[in-house]
Amino acid sequence: MRKLLAVLLICACWTGSAFAGEAKATDLGQVFEILKSKQFVDMTHSFGLGIPHWPGFEDMKTEQLYDYDSDGFRAHRYSLVGQWGTHVDPPAHFIRGLRTADRIDVKEMIAPLAVLDISEKALKNPDYEAAISDLEEWESRNGRLPEGTFVVLRTGWHKKWPDGKAFQNADEKGVSHFPAWGLELLKVLFEQRKVLAIGHETTDTDAGYKGNMECETYVLAQNHYQIELLANTDPLPEWGALIVVTWPKPLDGTGFPARVFAILP
Repeated sequence: MRKLLAVLLICACWTGSAFAGEAKATDLGQVFEILKSKQFVDMTHSFGLGIPHWPGFEDMKTEQLYDYDSDGFRAHRYSLVGQWGTHVDPPAHFIRGLRTADRIDVKEMIAPLAVLDISEKALKNPDYEAAISDLEEWESRNGRLPEGTFVVLRTGWHKKWPDGKAFQNADEKGVSHFPAWGLELLKVLFEQRKVLAIGHETTDTDAGYKGNMECETYVLAQNHYQIELLANTDPLPEWGALIVVTWPKPLDGTGFPARVFAILP
């Protein structure tokens, strides 16, 4: 990963360098050759009717407007809430006056990727909340988490897709039970490690049993975005991959389905 990041950094610095005039188009070609030789992992669920979602949102609707035989092409109208499928939550989703989806710089859409794996703990206790000790264990193996990292919480929950009932895992009283971030860990990540953003496999940042949104409120109040309902986290290494996160650019958008993928070292 160091080699890959070094090449990307060199290319990014061309225009501000005293040697900009010596840069050759083939240098970008070298970056591309490195990238295409790597394994890509799509971390995005295909969305459609009936997929897992926050219970407060209604299901999406689709309408076919044109078809091949009658019109020569096929087109659909999609009606869905911004927080649908694998999606971005920009700060303005919760916090008035902070950044909307269209105001997040594209430079924030590619980053080093770290994975905190709590899947074994979540298997034993679906109410488990990632703690500072999980970060400490990660750093004991990989060193201090660098600034500007995108951190994914691996819980194994993505394997339940597309079963909405399994995702919510509600008990007889209707209380959901699924793993999540812990608030104290999030404070360390954003205030001390200066991470770029976070992502998780579940429908919420907060543990289902709590019934509140203190963790999500905290994250978005930092003016950072998050990604929910991530897929295919199993192949990702703890450290060494890059993540690319993209979404459309709705004016003043408070959320939208995203396309997320990782490039493995």
